[in-house]
Amino acid sequence: MESGNTTRRISSFFLLGFSESPYLQFLIFALFLSMYLVTVLGNLLIIMAIITQSHLHTPMYFFLANLSFVDICFTSTTVPKMLVNIHTQNKTITYADCISQMCVFLVFGELDNFLLAVMAYDRYVAICHPLYYTVIVNHRLCILLVLLSWVVSILHAFLQSSIMLQLTFCRGVKIPHFFCELNQLSQLTCSDNFPSHLIMHLVPVLLAVISLSGILYSYFKIVSSIRSISSVQGKYKAFSTCASHLSIVSLFYSTGLGVYVSSAVVQSLHSAAEASVMYTVVTPMLNPFIYSLRNKDVKRALERLLGGKL
Repeated sequence: MESGNTTRRISSFFLLGFSESPYLQFLIFALFLSMYLVTVLGNLLIIMAIITQSHLHTPMYFFLANLSFVDICFTSTTVPKMLVNIHTQNKTITYADCISQMCVFLVFGELDNFLLAVMAYDRYVAICHPLYYTVIVNHRLCILLVLLSWVVSILHAFLQSSIMLQLTFCRGVKIPHFFCELNQLSQLTCSDNFPSHLIMHLVPVLLAVISLSGILYSYFKIVSSIRSISSVQGKYKAFSTCASHLSIVSLFYSTGLGVYVSSAVVQSLHSAAEASVMYTVVTPMLNPFIYSLRNKDVKRALERLLGGKL
């Protein structure tokens, strides 16, 4: 039952962000603008290098190009709106824009999850079944895996959005975050609908567990295969092919897990927002650096693209 101070469709939300201090807001604006530009430029360079260099037209780099594109979209879902809010000193976001932002954020967040799992499978086949790699991980399978990731991510986002549209919110809702995040919105609803809340929290966890389980299984088999290699040089060469991906996986999941841990342990109004910066902004920004510094093929391709030494 809806009370007198609730409505099914409120006109807008209020994003609290990080700080009310004008000085701190200027620093936050400059910091996030810099990180956003680095993220977009770095990932665009990765994509351009993979497209223009024929020796990078392999499944591994095809998935990397898709990951870079998703990272650009992932960050673009939240940071530009936050920068506009700081610049205009207007922290409101309309109901429709908030639900849309949440939906798009979920799409690209899940895509990150699934693409990391797909890349782990690619490395598993390359290391554990090298003779059959080109047969198993063919062009058709690569397209199919990426399309499947998109379909599942979009369906999940639509599911969460449709549930959110059925819930009611209190008037004058303030979101202690810099974007419309699913968990924050679910905590601010006035609807006592246990099945809906259960689905909203259970489905993302289930999808994350499925992706992470695939990654862990792939690396379990990879480690077992590497251990069977007799020479140290052979072990190093095999491990180096997945070192960059492993670094990104560790960074993405550790920062994502840190959001929920910090939110639960630190009872601060802005704790979730501050922790979310790591996996929504910092991780996509660091991905190009990790691949360009730890992967010789990408580094050489970027050097040719830029016409100099990195």
